[in-house]
Amino acid sequence: MQAKAMAKSVRIAPRKVRLVVDLIRGKNVGEAVAILRHTQRGASPVVEKVLKSAIANAEHNYEMDTDNLVISEAFVNEGATLKRFRPRAQGRASKINKRTSHITVVVTEKKEG
Repeated sequence: MQAKAMAKSVRIAPRKVRLVVDLIRGKNVGEAVAILRHTQRGASPVVEKVLKSAIANAEHNYEMDTDNLVISEAFVNEGATLKRFRPRAQGRASKINKRTSHITVVVTEKKEG
């Protein structure tokens, strides 16, 4: 049994969020929350919120024990890109891509044995 949580269209570039998600993949949820609390990256609070949502889904929807939960999957997909333009010298304009992310965290119960 697995519980999942997603955050869609988060206004942080996927490349930056992946650095944070890579830290917690495969860890116990308690350890992962502690890592996220002490990681000084802009994506940490967002990933922590998604993780807590996955834990709550596991507890409420599937009656899993929160002490035995492990992050089985955590990945970041690219969302829609907001395209903006910035004025530059000599009447030119340059393109700015404001990227968004879809963050997914899947938790499962650890196998006893």
